[in-house]
This record gives sequence, C-alpha cells and structure tokens, in this order.
Amino acid sequence: MITVGFIGLGLIGGSIARALKNKCGKYRTIAYNRSHEPLDTAVAEKIIDEGTYEVDNTFAQCDIIFLCTPVEHNSTYLAKLKDIISDNCIITDVGSVKGYIHNTVKELHMEKCFIGGHPMAGSEKTGYAASTDTLLENAYFAITPTSESSQASIDMYKELVTDTGAIPVIVDPYIHDFAVAGISHVPHLIASSLVNLVADNDTPDELMRMLAAGGFKDITRIASSSADMWSQICVTNEAAISKLLAKYIESLCRIKEYVDNKDRDAIADMFVRSKEYRDSINLREKGLILENHSLLVNIVDKEGSLNEITSILSDNKISIKNIEIIHNREYRDGVLMIDFYDKTASELANNILNANGYTITK
Repeated sequence: MITVGFIGLGLIGGSIARALKNKCGKYRTIAYNRSHEPLDTAVAEKIIDEGTYEVDNTFAQCDIIFLCTPVEHNSTYLAKLKDIISDNCIITDVGSVKGYIHNTVKELHMEKCFIGGHPMAGSEKTGYAASTDTLLENAYFAITPTSESSQASIDMYKELVTDTGAIPVIVDPYIHDFAVAGISHVPHLIASSLVNLVADNDTPDELMRMLAAGGFKDITRIASSSADMWSQICVTNEAAISKLLAKYIESLCRIKEYVDNKDRDAIADMFVRSKEYRDSINLREKGLILENHSLLVNIVDKEGSLNEITSILSDNKISIKNIEIIHNREYRDGVLMIDFYDKTASELANNILNANGYTITK
C-alpha cells in the first residue's frame, strides 16, 4: 500500500485524494489543512484515513506528499518537511508555476526527493467541497523531475497520476512555465486588461456594458478568476510572462499599423493564420501532447439529443473516452466534442454519425 500525504485539501488536493480512494485499498491517505472543517469532513467521508492539525512527524509515514497550497506557501512547507520525511519519500506540488518551487528545492538541497507536478484541470469553484473524483479524468498532468530524480520515483509518480485518471506528461520545469505563460497566464492578463479597457472607455450611459454579449463574455470569462491567486502566479512566473507580453505588445503595434493603413490583406492574413492554428489545437499529433482523436458534432438543442448520439455509438460498440459540450456561439447549433481512444474508433464514429444525418467537424 502506498501512503499519500496532502498539505492543503482544497479543490485539487481533495480531487486527487478522492480519485485515489477509488483504487480499492491501493492508497492510504494522510492530510493537513489549515482550516479544520474541510479536514474533518474528509476524514468523516473516509477520503482521508488520518488527519492532523500540524505538519509534524505524521508525514514520516508517507511515500509521496502533495503540496496543495498557494505557490509561495509551498516553499515554507518544503522546509518543514525536509527533516520529517523518510529517505524514499517524494514531495511534489500542484502549482501552475514550476520554476519558482524548483529554485527553492535547489536552495534547500532537496532535488533527490522532489518532483514537480501540475494537473491541467480546475474549476471556477474552490475548496474541498467542490472537489470530485473525476476532476482530473483525461486531463494532462505535467510532471517536472529534477536532475537528481530517480527513474523509479518518476515511474511511481506516473503510475499514481494515471490512477487519478489523468495523463502524465514529462516536461522541463522552465519549458513548462513558458508554455503555460502563453496558454494561460498571459491570456488571463489580456482578458483582465480588455475588461478594464471597456470599463474605462464606456459611455456615460454604459452602452458598452449593455451591449456586451456572447463574444465579449467568452473571451473575457477568465477575468473573473481569483485576483489573489493570479497576482501570485504572475509574480512567480514573471520572466516568461514578461517575455511573451513584450512579444504581444509588438504584435499589437503591428496590428495598429494594419488598421491605421487600412491594410486589409494583412488583417485578413492575421485572421486566417489564427483560425488555422486555433482549429488545429484539438488535432495535435506531435510534441508533448498525446495523439488526440476528437470529433465535433453539431446537435440541435432539444430533449434527447445527447442520449441519441451516445446510444448510436453504444449500439455500434464504440467506446467514448470523453464528451464535452462546447459553450460558445461559434456554431449555429449546439456542439459536442467527443474524444475516442484511437483513430479507428474516431473514423468509425464519423462514418456512422454522418450516416445518421449529423454534421461532423474533425
């Protein structure tokens, strides 16, 4: 049995603990949480086998410990755990910035026992009460070993991640930080700045606010995220964010020139290039991301539509890996994104759904 510790039992820590508890006795769990109520609830629900109100020798039993507190606080807990853990224990974290904690690990000379982690999953809700045993299912989980991480430790960690339902991806911590700066951190800043641009330039009768609809709300949805969490992320991944912001400012200046000069060809080319890349995001087959077999299925928003599609696939013995409703106005009807386990299943589903009158976009 593997003993797993949690420092912090919020949305991510709680979801990992719940997922591991589904493995029928393979994992034993220990947890500390600053607030006692979520910890007591988790123990009462038997998601956590042993709770403690202090970060103490209780954690000496652990084979792996997850740091699930804000990025800057994790460093403090690392120092506390250094003299508690056994020689074979792995410490990991779930923060969206990896370079910051890896630097702390080097300063503390803890490279042998640390492997960074970042589950690419979340929710607009927070806290243990919002945790679920399926939150990480089919989500990518970045794993960032140190130069001294043993292969045995990495393999054990990958197995645990797989047991949560997530997909492990090994990546250098600094490459990780540059990647998430581009796909997550900078977009959050841009969304926030767009909202403030409208707020600062609205008409006296707030016409912009009144007319703001699907498109504006879609591209600025993430501006409603936690200010405390995102300000902390920005100051711990400052180098990557600053580098990409500089490139973005340069691109905005070029776009302004296109508009000032009424350069329609350049503007059109920008839209074409962005559309092609965006449309390819779920179809990547190379690099760090595993091959993806997805179909976008247009459906009419009426009772029974979802059940009809899943029944057609089930009747033809086609297994679905994941199914998601696309919440935007990019398509006239509702759209389902259905993921399959392999190319054969995807192609068969495409043919069968087409034969049943559904419009498919790969």
